Amino acid sequence: MTNHLAQENSPYLLQHADNPVEWYPWGEEALTRARTEDKPIFLSIGYAACHWCHVMAHESFEDQVTAGIMNEHYINIKVDREERPDLDSLYMTTTVAMTGRGGWPMSVFLTPDLEPFFAGTYFPPEPRYQMPSFKDVLISIATAWKEKRRDILQTGAQVREYLLQEARMEQSKAGVLTPDDVDRLAAQLVSAYDFRHGGWGDAPKFPQPMLLEFLLNRSLLRDRDGTRQQKYREVVEHALTAMAAGGLYDILGGGFARYSTDVHWLVPHFEKMLYDNAQLALIYLHAFLVTGNVHYRQVCEETLTFIQRELSDPAGGFYSSLDADSEGQEGKFYVWNYAELENILKEKFDLFKAAYGLTPGGNWEGKIVLQRKKSNSELGAQFHLPEEKICKRLTEGRQRLLVERDRRMRPAADDKVLTSWNALALMVFAEAGHYLQNEDFLATARKNAYFLLNSLYQDGRLLRSWRAGVARHNAFLEDYAALMLALLALYQNDPDPAWYQWALNLGDEMVAHFHDPQGGFFDTRADHEQLLVRPKDLQDNATPSGNALAACALLQAAAFGDRLAWRELATEMFARMNTNLANYPSAYGKWLQALDFSLAPVQEVAILGNPNILNTQQMLAVIQSNFHPYRVVAVSGFPPPATAPALVKNRPLLENQATAYVCQNFVCQRPVNTPDEFSRELLRTTS
Repeated sequence: MTNHLAQENSPYLLQHADNPVEWYPWGEEALTRARTEDKPIFLSIGYAACHWCHVMAHESFEDQVTAGIMNEHYINIKVDREERPDLDSLYMTTTVAMTGRGGWPMSVFLTPDLEPFFAGTYFPPEPRYQMPSFKDVLISIATAWKEKRRDILQTGAQVREYLLQEARMEQSKAGVLTPDDVDRLAAQLVSAYDFRHGGWGDAPKFPQPMLLEFLLNRSLLRDRDGTRQQKYREVVEHALTAMAAGGLYDILGGGFARYSTDVHWLVPHFEKMLYDNAQLALIYLHAFLVTGNVHYRQVCEETLTFIQRELSDPAGGFYSSLDADSEGQEGKFYVWNYAELENILKEKFDLFKAAYGLTPGGNWEGKIVLQRKKSNSELGAQFHLPEEKICKRLTEGRQRLLVERDRRMRPAADDKVLTSWNALALMVFAEAGHYLQNEDFLATARKNAYFLLNSLYQDGRLLRSWRAGVARHNAFLEDYAALMLALLALYQNDPDPAWYQWALNLGDEMVAHFHDPQGGFFDTRADHEQLLVRPKDLQDNATPSGNALAACALLQAAAFGDRLAWRELATEMFARMNTNLANYPSAYGKWLQALDFSLAPVQEVAILGNPNILNTQQMLAVIQSNFHPYRVVAVSGFPPPATAPALVKNRPLLENQATAYVCQNFVCQRPVNTPDEFSRELLRTTS
């Protein structure tokens, strides 16, 4: 017997379609029934790769007695947080305010008017963990709905007012932040950094790629004595090295798990999310370009190859995640036992034992999570071998283990395609294809862009989610802004003006349909269904907030010269965010990147010339070998087409050869037409 989720497209909702709970998807049918029958709503929000969502489903939602209580007293609604970030954000804000913490599964009780009055996350089937049983919670709230309705409605009204206040962007009293203020915020991040283990905070420990990207960018700006630059870079390199040692990072198949359950980056929460891997691949790419550390390049390439191999739909989209569980056990696909490794590795086992600190007792619940303990140079000294042979033998051993691991039952994939998460991946594939001269990565980026624009842009509007040929749900601010940024990145690395025009079109729609005259942007379009309040999520979490992405996209697009007013829109957003940024910099990593870009001396580079001739290719090679985060690049044949950015228009060729213009604030240096002169101009205008 199925419930009302059987016709949904989300793998997470379909996992619950056979529950004895009479689940509804979020929609008018369920909401009308709640009002008609005067029943409270039980809203359960989760996602397919969520381990504790599976646990609560098995313990409670598959239980006939619990389901009976739910069906008698509530209208039960299931939501995939990845499909509906608006609902997730709105009710997560409530949950954190009510309980002091958040997480998934999220369990929220609403009035028929959608006002939340009780919230929590996971509830056990019996009292434990200092929590009541889920059945007790259900019965207590059903009783209160009948006997203490006035108190419940008062609580709901108070929560609504709180949510309205949270969605406002008040004019900041802190004044406009300056470059010195940004340095002070960067210094705060450095002082809070864990130089022993890497990263920020205690367990569970999250990778924080947005903060690392911000510090890496700051390390490229000159200061008087270079001390700040060096400190920022030390933090980035320390964190990237710690995370890539294994555990959080899958040293066999590539890719990162969602977070570490300990401070050592050893035991991850084993689910793999597209958004984590896209953002981490990007910071490893940029760190390689800045430092020349080839290990960072390797991690980037292995992560992108993992996405191609395990998260790619043949149509061109990228899947959302891989589950943490397989065969009903968290992490079973990824861990080993000592005898198993000894049998597979044979003559290479002693080397692996030393490299990874292997012991018969394991390092996690009797099992082994592979994490590197000794460097190649240390192993070379121990085994009296050159480092090249050490590296070769370890690589061969990892390949053996990967072949063996691929015979296991694989974790399930959430095969829905989400616009904003795909845009994050598109961005890094485009940049890696360009900077690493990897045509396969660039081809993947193009294919993904074509897919998103053909399959998720329908009838003049962008959609959020696609699966098995069906696209659903209005796109949100984060979808518009992330795809806009990704297409600008693709244009700069694959200079087809169509990508640029698509980015402008999305920006025009974003400004027209999401902008709040009181400041910033709403998360939902103006014609979106009416919710309790129109949400405006400002804090960066595991993914960048829609408003931070919008600020980045507006600033970058304005630098091409066609939408200069967008810079003012972004600047006005910072004026309303300064207090938040000044007080809680670690919660606003993408905002810090946007603010930093707005204050930095941005280079606007125009290159004109026939891309098929050697002179133009040499000029393009200069950009390819010269990464700088405070730069936009427009490339065009001559004369430029009408669809090209303003940055390349009305600029003549010098001596009829490929010509480069290096500008700041649209004031350009003299044009140059040799690679050496171009390199010198780029260096001279970098500060």
